[in-house]
Amino acid sequence: MPMIDRDLIDRTLSAALFKGGDFAEVFVEDRRAIGAGFDDGKVEELSSGRDRGAGIRVVSGDTTGFAHTADLSESGLLAAAEAARAVARGAGGGAVAAAAGSGASTPDSGSTPRGVAVLPEMVPKARKVELLAAADSASRSAGSAITQVSAGYADSRRRILVANSEGLWAEDDQVRTRFMVSCVATGDAGMQTGYEVVAATVGFELFETTSVEEVAREAARRAITKLTARPAPTGPMPVVIKGGSGGILFHEACGHGLEADHIVKGSSVYAGRMGQKVASELVTLVDDGTPGREWGTFAIDDEGHPARRNVLISDGVLVDFMWDRLRSAKEKRPSSGNGRRQSYQHLPMVRMTNTYIVAGADDPEDIVASTPRGVYVAKLGGGQVNTATGDFVFGMVEAYLIENGRITEPLRDANLIGNGPDVLSRVDAVGNDFATTPGTCGKDGQSVPVGCGQPTLRVTEVTVGGTAGG
Repeated sequence: MPMIDRDLIDRTLSAALFKGGDFAEVFVEDRRAIGAGFDDGKVEELSSGRDRGAGIRVVSGDTTGFAHTADLSESGLLAAAEAARAVARGAGGGAVAAAAGSGASTPDSGSTPRGVAVLPEMVPKARKVELLAAADSASRSAGSAITQVSAGYADSRRRILVANSEGLWAEDDQVRTRFMVSCVATGDAGMQTGYEVVAATVGFELFETTSVEEVAREAARRAITKLTARPAPTGPMPVVIKGGSGGILFHEACGHGLEADHIVKGSSVYAGRMGQKVASELVTLVDDGTPGREWGTFAIDDEGHPARRNVLISDGVLVDFMWDRLRSAKEKRPSSGNGRRQSYQHLPMVRMTNTYIVAGADDPEDIVASTPRGVYVAKLGGGQVNTATGDFVFGMVEAYLIENGRITEPLRDANLIGNGPDVLSRVDAVGNDFATTPGTCGKDGQSVPVGCGQPTLRVTEVTVGGTAGG
């Protein structure tokens, strides 16, 4: 069924542009979410929620007015439109937000969305708890060293409608399912942790092809392996990054700097470098919202534009940025489908979708074999980056020493320290494998689901911040 009456949307847009304005947009969202947590053998959390409302944006010159409301009646929408219009006409530039109204009804969501076999909301919560219990048992079966286990399940369904004064009317129905396991192993080296997650833009059929027991055993293996880890070396050295595990590094250290809002503000290391060589010729970097199951996939972005595959760096040359409507309109070019927002209560901004380095021609085993000494990163954790300079620090949560072309001893948690463009320029081998990992990207207080990926690759020199000598 339609999310909201088309005539009502038209009246809301007319009210938003009453007495002038350049552009108006209505974004309607209906979101369901279910979460369950299992900690040390018992259910610690079982929650569900639903949120529904609309955000209205009005652009007048260089000023953006924004108001959101949970009241989807005609009076509620018109009040929000009036509030956004008043801000756009009365402010002196920039973006200003306001809230108006509450208390909307929440009608049923309608039929199963395209591409989803089993709607998670139709699966009993008891079945979801069974998955958590199975993961707990599988983690503990990995060995007596496992002393703590936490498992989490989450699913969501997000229906959106975007309509604007340029005649656009677009809808999407996004279903995502996620499962994670975290383990603590205790031994002579103290406590070590291991973590594994699986997530996809699909329904409950995720578990027809994903074994929660395997996810749990992988988390336990990672924790137990680190009990015998040695201190990581310190200093600049070659680093080989396993396929999929390092996508977060390129997402953070390179991807954010290629978002058009940072470019326009001059707060990106890539500003003014269009058409220049910014990476090794082995590197092609893509942002793509279209791959079927990936965590950052959708049919339309949160401004109603179709998801696209956007090549940002081609054979080492910077060829494009990521764009939302606001920045692309000023440049008189199409949006790249990268306008995203956390919810109807937020303004859209330029955001990544699924960002990855394209696979190359090298055999991953040969990449390791041709590395006399270095570090093999099997999994990266979180980090920090300065988009203006590209400088970054990322944690290695599973890493090994490379000696004489062989992966040998596990290393304790340490950091990779470097600069995004510098790392891209030092890539000298790119594998023919490819893998992705799901994540949540934060920017300016908003979080959205994203995918990261890359094949196995080698960087000739990155600083490892360990505690042992080099």
